[in-house]
Amino acid sequence: MNLLLSALLAMALAAPSLSLHYSEFTPGTGGKPSGWTTWSARAETAPRCFVDAQTFRSKPGSLAISGDSNIAEYGGWQRLVPGIVPGAWYRFSAYYRTESVQNENWQVLARLDWQKAPAGRAGEPDYAYQARREGTWTSLSIETQAPDSASSVVIQLYLSDAPQGTVWWDDISLEEIPAPGHRNVTIASVNLRPEGEHTAAGNVQRFIDAIENSIRQKTDVILLPEGITVVDTGKTYADVAETIPGPTTRQLGVEAKKRNTYIVAGIYEREGPAIYNTAVLIDRAGNVAGKYRKVYLPREEIEHGLLPGNDYPVFQTDFGTVGLMICYDVMFPDPARALTSRGAEIILMPIWGGDINLAKARAIENKVFLAASGYDHPTYIMDPNGDMLSRAPDRGTVALATVDLNKRYVEHQLGEMHSRRMRELRLDIKPPLPGFTN
Repeated sequence: MNLLLSALLAMALAAPSLSLHYSEFTPGTGGKPSGWTTWSARAETAPRCFVDAQTFRSKPGSLAISGDSNIAEYGGWQRLVPGIVPGAWYRFSAYYRTESVQNENWQVLARLDWQKAPAGRAGEPDYAYQARREGTWTSLSIETQAPDSASSVVIQLYLSDAPQGTVWWDDISLEEIPAPGHRNVTIASVNLRPEGEHTAAGNVQRFIDAIENSIRQKTDVILLPEGITVVDTGKTYADVAETIPGPTTRQLGVEAKKRNTYIVAGIYEREGPAIYNTAVLIDRAGNVAGKYRKVYLPREEIEHGLLPGNDYPVFQTDFGTVGLMICYDVMFPDPARALTSRGAEIILMPIWGGDINLAKARAIENKVFLAASGYDHPTYIMDPNGDMLSRAPDRGTVALATVDLNKRYVEHQLGEMHSRRMRELRLDIKPPLPGFTN
């Protein structure tokens, strides 16, 4: 019996996992390639689906979808793939190119619609959202986990609300991959407001002392508040403004290198006559890995001579992609939206004071980890559901949490909203100028 079980186990282990690739499409019955069908909600919303032998990425023949001048157009190609292993991980990718499609992020759609036996959805569809230009073609991809009840999946390739548009699909792949495992990141956010110091360097040293006294374990990133060089010193922004790199980044760099951690802090940056409210990212070697100039300045900062930034950069670290926001940015939806659209997995926010409910909204609506270090704003680490993982309620204490950047946050009725939001966000509808009624 043991020998039989061993043989069966060896056969199972030797069986190839799912690995499919579709290209070189040729028309079959009804003009459809074998195994492929078309779909639309109603006959009157159906696009024109056809095999195009003249437009292709690798070998002649692609799956084309035309809006066909139909203002109600929505639909496209589908293929049912059996043999899905419940709970297994899969990588899906597809290439497309377009003509006369204005808003690709929501008008060009590739997704996996998980099915259970004998019929019905096993969970909400997963949207391929990671896009990369490759010449005239664009790849869409996602790595995702099949629901526990899934036995098959429908690959869906659609064109949405593009009556004058055409999309061509080619080189479509689905393969089982090893589970990614955990990607743990330890974040420490410091609650401190130095008192009695009258220099920028003195303030910074107080923060370094707090790190030394309060953080005993290894961290990946340490977050400090906004304006650490000016708070309660009696100095002006101009008094403490410095170049980057400069004295403060060197001071923080020594500590970052000593502890082998990243450090984020808010300081004031001088570039010629311009002064910015800036957040710096110091890497584990003690070097400046990036900086972000605060885009949304309250009138109090403008009246004291600060200039706003004009970009939302993200930064690649050895643990993931980081975005920075500063204080008043949290009052507006577009900074967090821009950062997560660019791939930020964690937003680190030095802050003076502000509404924690808006911070929760930014985490929830973008499905992103968010950490804050503040004076008149709580110091905490928040997950993509807006739940507090750790707080530091008292001065001199630290919010400490280890988060898993590979953890999936799936809503029962809506599915995994981070990727879904990327494919449904409507940026083409321009908001009116604030205050203008006509």
